[in-house]
Amino acid sequence: MLGCASIAERRMLPSMLAQPRVELVAVASRHAEKAERFARLFGCEAVTGYERLLAREDIDAVYVPLPPSLHAEWVRRALLAGKHVLCEKPFAATLAEAESAVALARDRGLLVMESFMFLHHRQHAEVRRLLDEGLIGEPRGFSADFGIPLLDGGGGHASTLPEVAVYPIRVAEFFLGWELEVLGAYERCDAAGEFAVAGDAMLRAPSGVIAHLRYGLEHGYRAEYTWWGSAGTLTVRRAFSTPDDHAPVLRVECRSGVEDLVLKPDSQFVNIAGFFAEAVLDGGEFRTHADAILRHAELLDRVRVAAQLGG
Repeated sequence: MLGCASIAERRMLPSMLAQPRVELVAVASRHAEKAERFARLFGCEAVTGYERLLAREDIDAVYVPLPPSLHAEWVRRALLAGKHVLCEKPFAATLAEAESAVALARDRGLLVMESFMFLHHRQHAEVRRLLDEGLIGEPRGFSADFGIPLLDGGGGHASTLPEVAVYPIRVAEFFLGWELEVLGAYERCDAAGEFAVAGDAMLRAPSGVIAHLRYGLEHGYRAEYTWWGSAGTLTVRRAFSTPDDHAPVLRVECRSGVEDLVLKPDSQFVNIAGFFAEAVLDGGEFRTHADAILRHAELLDRVRVAAQLGG
């Protein structure tokens, strides 16, 4: 692992330890004391400096939870060192950065995957099955929201808006496909005009379904999406950062009343770690994951441009 991020400490590293197809070898930080603390917590080696970890020959792949501004540089360095890469979202700041990294991975025969762990929770496959069965009739509209509060005291942001925006945008792609038209987008900056802290995007699928997506960094916590059909609605709460012990509830509202469908808990971080390892170890198809990175980055670029025009 390159970088001792909070998400790695809270979710990814414990999940890697629970995934039998993954062996956690080492964690690297620019600060020796931080690497050593993580190494004690997770029973691996501490490495000071990212370059030293990439130089090791006993490592097949790296997980990159660094800040988004560092993704392009360290994904590229990892690929040049011959490592497969699982990178936190957003994979790159621009489509051009994503294209450069994917081209290098393909040239080296290496896997690159963007860590959308929520897609590996079984609740979303169940939603898709229920939609296909016509539970709420013909789909008419889709909405998704992801918002997180300010840091305690309001002194700054733990995340950037692109890190938050990718969740509703990616879940729209999951359900509606890649050929989404950007009808409009908007971003709002903080009081000082320095950082984008909230945004909206409206997309249209070839089917005609409109997706309304909202995201922000100054909000009460919200992570949910709703399908609106001709015969009712289907809502999923705790849709993105779902705890391992959480039993998801799919709320169905229609003319006959309200029904809560309770699912079994699932471990999306354990699942994605296994999915990544399986692709590497069993000779999986690398191209589909690289294509997903590019198509998602291309849509993010179009949303960004639309927001600039809308602002």
